[in-house]
Amino acid sequence: MSAGPQGPPEQTGDAVSSQTVLQLVVGVAILGFVVYRQLRARPLRMNQRLLLILFLLGAIETYGYFQSGKHSASAAAVALLGSLVLAAVFGVVRAFTVRIWEQDGQPWVQGNALTAVLWVIALAAHLGFDYLVGQHKDIGDIGDATVVLYLVASLGVQRAVMTYRAQRMQPSAVT
Repeated sequence: MSAGPQGPPEQTGDAVSSQTVLQLVVGVAILGFVVYRQLRARPLRMNQRLLLILFLLGAIETYGYFQSGKHSASAAAVALLGSLVLAAVFGVVRAFTVRIWEQDGQPWVQGNALTAVLWVIALAAHLGFDYLVGQHKDIGDIGDATVVLYLVASLGVQRAVMTYRAQRMQPSAVT
C-alpha cells in the first residue's frame, strides 16, 4: 500500500456529481426566473445589468470547466461554440413570439405560452446537445458547466432582436 492521499475516486459515467446537480439547479432556477419575467408585460429596457451578472456567473462556471484539466480544450471549445450557436437560434426564434407595443412613449414586451415552451425546449436542446457531444470521452459534462452561459447567450440574442423590432416599430422609442 502506498502512503499518502490517493485523491478522490474516479467518477463513473453513470455517477452524477454534486457540482453537476448544482449547475443544473442554478440553470433551472435562472430559466424559471427568465420565463416568469418574460410572461409579464414590462417596458423593454436597455439595462444590461441582469445579463452582465448572469454572464459573469456563466463565465466563471465555464472557466472552471476548462481549468479542471480533465477535458480536451479544443474539443470542448468547439462544443461550446456549437452550443452558443444553438442558443442564438433559439433566441431569434423566441424573439418573434414576444408581443411588442408602445405604451407611455416606450416599447413594452410580453411573451406568451409559446415563448415559455421555447425556453424549455431550448434548455432541453442544450442538454441533448451536451449528451451527444458528451459521448466524446474528453468533453463530458460541458453542457452542465455551460448551462448558465447558454441561457445568457440565448437571452441576449432574444433581447437584441426584440430591441431591433421595437426600433423598427418606432425609431425614437428605444434609446
